[in-house]
Amino acid sequence: MIAGGIGSFVMTGVLSVVLMMGRSGMSASNYADMEAQSRRAVDEFAQDVRMASDLAWNSSTSVTLTVPDNYTANGNKVTYALDSATTGPTARSFYRLPGTVSSSSPRIALARNVTSLTFMRYTRTNTEAADDFSAKRLQLTMNLRTTAQTTVDQNTLVVSASYVLRNKASN
Repeated sequence: MIAGGIGSFVMTGVLSVVLMMGRSGMSASNYADMEAQSRRAVDEFAQDVRMASDLAWNSSTSVTLTVPDNYTANGNKVTYALDSATTGPTARSFYRLPGTVSSSSPRIALARNVTSLTFMRYTRTNTEAADDFSAKRLQLTMNLRTTAQTTVDQNTLVVSASYVLRNKASN
C-alpha cells in the first residue's frame, strides 16, 4: 500500500517532467521557425531596398520600390506589404508583390502569422522623412506570433536595420 502510494508520486513526477519537456520543445521549435521566417523575409526585403532607385509610400504597412533590372515584367516595381486579412493565401503575412499595389501578379508570402508591421522612412540625416522625395532610408518593424494548443503564444519582434536606397538620387 505504501509502495503503491510512493510509486504513484514518482510516476506523477516523471509524467510532469515529460510533459514540460514536450512543451519546451514545441516552444523552441516555434521560436526557431519564426526566427527563420523573419530572417529570410528581412533579407529579401533588404536586398530590394538596397538596389531600389525610388520609393512610393502607400501606407505605413505598404511600400512600393522601383528596382532597376529586376521585376522587368512589372515596370521594375515591387510592393512589400502586410496582409491583415484572416483568410486567403497570404492572410496575416508579410508579402512581396511584383508590381504596384494594384498588380494582378500573385503575392509571395515572406513571413506568416504577422500581427503587426510598420515601415519607417528616413532622410539622409536620420530624421523621419515627410515625403517620398526626401526619403533615402527604409526600416521595417514586424511582430510574429505563433499559437499552439499545448503551449502559450510565442512572439517575436523584428526590427530591421535602416537600409539605404543606394541607387536613389540624393536630395
